[in-house]
Amino acid sequence: MDRTFFIIAALLGAVAVASGAFGAHALRDRVEPGLLANYQTGVTYLFYHMLALFVVAWAVTRWPGSALPVWAGWLFVVGIVFFTGSLVLMAFTGQRWLGAITPIGGVAFIAGWLLLAATAWRNG
Repeated sequence: MDRTFFIIAALLGAVAVASGAFGAHALRDRVEPGLLANYQTGVTYLFYHMLALFVVAWAVTRWPGSALPVWAGWLFVVGIVFFTGSLVLMAFTGQRWLGAITPIGGVAFIAGWLLLAATAWRNG
């Protein structure tokens, strides 16, 4: 499972860099400032949680008997899809109702971080 999260993180790292560059160069004059700010927030959280997936890959090897870091990793993936995905789609489509989906990703991120903390707490 550590290899899976490492690969996902590495691929998402490439997506994060490409998305950031795309937003900075291609979207600047095409998307209204508020939606561009949403896009940038989504890319920023993508990058943070791509790094979190590397931490998950490490935690899975550090505490191999615990399912908690695996759950944390999948919650980070869900968070990226819902949080980043909704903000990026909102920027591309202008459909502000997609903002109603964003908190689902935020809750997944929070739960993932809490599970990482619980992993260390339980497995000391």
